[in-house]
Amino acid sequence: MFARSVLRVMFRAITFVRSQHVTRNTTTCNALNMKKAIFPPNAAKPIAPYTPAIAAGGFVFLSGQIALDEAGGLQTGDIATETRQVMDNIGKLLSAAGLGYEHLVKVTILLSDMSLYAAVNEVYGSYFSEVPPAREAYAVKGLPRGVNLEISGIAVQA
Repeated sequence: MFARSVLRVMFRAITFVRSQHVTRNTTTCNALNMKKAIFPPNAAKPIAPYTPAIAAGGFVFLSGQIALDEAGGLQTGDIATETRQVMDNIGKLLSAAGLGYEHLVKVTILLSDMSLYAAVNEVYGSYFSEVPPAREAYAVKGLPRGVNLEISGIAVQA
């Protein structure tokens, strides 16, 4: 009896979900297919098989960004320059999704060395005028293309 009730509720939920349509970023999606790839036109092309950002379920998931400029060149003169380029890349992804830095709710910072932590924080913090997102930062053995910094994040769509 309980199993029939559960099945009945699940069937009603699936029927309801299929009947709903949501419009986001000029793309109409039904509730079962709400994953939208975001490729900013003014950003470097991905250097591996990944999508720069995915909008799904009211969130935008940002792939790790490194200091690639629009032409695909690395901007790694010093850690401040590298951090600005990474944050600008994140800004391009957010903008392509119709969002800004204030929509970030979670960030992960990967560093080649923890000695870079303070310098990255100084530049990173300048991108947030109010409440910065939750985050963690840690050093890893290696990063793509030998960079010193990679930042990924999750933003909430308002």
